[in-house]
Amino acid sequence: MNSCLIRGGTLIDGTGAAGYRADIRVESGVITDIAEALEARDEEQVEDATGCIVAPGFIECHTHFDGTMWWEPELKPLAGFGATTVIMGNCGFSIAPLPEAPEVRDELIKIFSFFEDIPEAPFKTELPWNWQTWSEYKQVLTKNVRVPTNYGAYVGHIALRLTAMGLEAWDRAATPAEVTQMVTLLRDALEAGAMGMSSNLMDHDGSDRPVPSLQADDTEWLALAETLAQYPGTQLQIIVDTFRAMTAPTSMERLGKLFEGVDVRVQWGGVPTLEFQRDMMGIQAPLIEMHEKFKREGRDFWTGFSHVPITVTLSVQQSLIFAQSNDYVWHEVVLAENEEEKSQILRDPDWRERARASWDNDVFDFSPLAKAQSRGMLLLNSDNGVGPIRITLGEYADALGVHTSDAMAEWLLNNGLDSTVTMPAFVKDEDMVVRLLRDPYTVGNITDSGAHGQMLCGGGENILLLTDYVKEQGLITVEEAVHNLTGKLAGHFGLHDRGELKLGKRADITVFNMEEIKYQPMEKVYDVPDGKGDYTWRWTRNPAPMRLTLVNGEATFSAGHYTDAKPGMMVSPLS
Repeated sequence: MNSCLIRGGTLIDGTGAAGYRADIRVESGVITDIAEALEARDEEQVEDATGCIVAPGFIECHTHFDGTMWWEPELKPLAGFGATTVIMGNCGFSIAPLPEAPEVRDELIKIFSFFEDIPEAPFKTELPWNWQTWSEYKQVLTKNVRVPTNYGAYVGHIALRLTAMGLEAWDRAATPAEVTQMVTLLRDALEAGAMGMSSNLMDHDGSDRPVPSLQADDTEWLALAETLAQYPGTQLQIIVDTFRAMTAPTSMERLGKLFEGVDVRVQWGGVPTLEFQRDMMGIQAPLIEMHEKFKREGRDFWTGFSHVPITVTLSVQQSLIFAQSNDYVWHEVVLAENEEEKSQILRDPDWRERARASWDNDVFDFSPLAKAQSRGMLLLNSDNGVGPIRITLGEYADALGVHTSDAMAEWLLNNGLDSTVTMPAFVKDEDMVVRLLRDPYTVGNITDSGAHGQMLCGGGENILLLTDYVKEQGLITVEEAVHNLTGKLAGHFGLHDRGELKLGKRADITVFNMEEIKYQPMEKVYDVPDGKGDYTWRWTRNPAPMRLTLVNGEATFSAGHYTDAKPGMMVSPLS
């Protein structure tokens, strides 16, 4: 639509200021008029927003659409939940730069696939892989992929290391020459418009190997941070360990000291918002103190957090949960290449004995496989309907008179290996969530959308800030919710041409009625290529729905339906 008048709504402009009654005009993708009682022009499309909120489009600040946008370019359900911009390349995982050696390229795919629970097959069949540097990747991406949201992307520290060091990136610190090559590759990305560099000080793979970025020494870190500091608006995004070894305080103390005097913005994730992390693990207190310390020192450090209650869904087809829970016995089933091999493992008495021992002795206390939690897991998603369903794993184990590990094996064998087992959501520390939402140096709305497709559906989790925190609990105002989804994030990422409803800003806008929107349940769709000419499934959900979502002035969702428009563009810091 070239010219559109949104009339009769309450404008919440994304700054945190109180909403007010006004109309808003959009022309050629830009907001050109905001006033009361604007008159419609000839042939101008008019959208009636009576009784609705008109807000800037929502920013999904932590996603993993790098690969999936190639085979799921509709990015559903994002537009139905008001999302207009996504930031990808998080957690140190990106698909550029690309190593020259085929075996190292394959390792890059395996790393991304394992840690983000995305099948390897479509990575190999749906992407052209005809780039080496990040700038070449950008050219190929923007030429060949059209999506309904804007998108920005980090360059991943792991990809930089693999490209500079090959497979040795897993095992050692970089040489001076290799650090120089990483800096050169990073400069290429930043000059081409990357949001910055993402890194990872948390993850271990299915063989319990620490990811390559955990091998970086202080010399490497400092060289990369000093490079970032030379490109205004860029940042270092990093995840730290608040689950496994709980090294987050040590990691951030190290980087905080190392980066003293370096003018680089750091987004670190972050302060835990689950009650068990506060009470049982004791990891919340030192990290919130570290957050406050960085603020007192005037550091440009922003703390990431999630308002979403983590729900774990276990699958033996594609899941990192077993390995991340320190259960490498059940992870053997995930690694098996086909259903016949998986079934043989699940039936094997020796494996059953090792699996029981692993659940009893090896898994982390917070794991869904630990004794207390495993009994509460829910049997909800049967692939063939044999059942039983809607009961707990503990109830099923009692009915069979067996260990919960054996019960899960039996249920999967009976119900099909595409079935999943779900753990009830962890209880949130709502007071901490609200505290962080109101803190000016935090980054919220972290949902992992685009990843873990058979475990969760990050798309649509944003709406919880409106349905749960505003409408149901009254913990924050609608203006605070919108600010955390829009203007605050746009400012953090240096996207100064959007995120607020002001004259001259890009027309990324969403319109919704608070009484109509709701947090939708997950549903299965079979649209993920399996590399064999067929499709496997992922979770998605129906739209909220919004009344209207505009991206660069074009409707991507309207009147309850997705449109065919794909006006998304790559965005860069200080745009």
